[in-house]
Amino acid sequence: MVKTSIPIYLASKSPRRKKLLEQAGLKFKQVSFELEEEILDSEHPIKTVKRLAEHKLSPAIESIKKGIIITADTIVVLNKEIIGKPKNKKDAEQILAKLSGNSHFVYTGFALYNTITKKKFVSYEKTKVTFKKLSEKEIIDYIKTGSPMDKAGAYGIQDDFGAVFVKRINGCYYNVVGLPLPKLYESLQQFLK
Repeated sequence: MVKTSIPIYLASKSPRRKKLLEQAGLKFKQVSFELEEEILDSEHPIKTVKRLAEHKLSPAIESIKKGIIITADTIVVLNKEIIGKPKNKKDAEQILAKLSGNSHFVYTGFALYNTITKKKFVSYEKTKVTFKKLSEKEIIDYIKTGSPMDKAGAYGIQDDFGAVFVKRINGCYYNVVGLPLPKLYESLQQFLK
């Protein structure tokens, strides 16, 4: 268990990230800030998720005077194309059709920042995910649930119908959910020493 007298803040509105940190037994407060996430076409996915996770620290640092701040960003990459959250239902349909029957990579970048010592740590995790071939009906039915709309790659591997799309994964399952829990936990332990 991670023990610290300094308050910990998860600067993310993601219910999945909140649930994962609770699962790890972490005591924290969840805060969120509106921030534009810019995806740059020529940027490598590792650089993208680390940059975005670090970028998300800025508004949190301004309002949190004493604490450890955790931020994260997740993207899906298929054939070097970075896929974020769908813009609308049509976009979600196109994304899921692209992922159907193919393998893609999920990258999550995360950042830790201590507002007292100004110490910062940024890292990432990468997981390979293979989808089964999806029927048009499966895609449409899933989009009707509304679930794909707030998720990178337009699907969730946890808690909903999106789980049946995944044929296999190679790497950290929790990374696909939105936070590489084992790596984050280990990093946090080192960070607090």
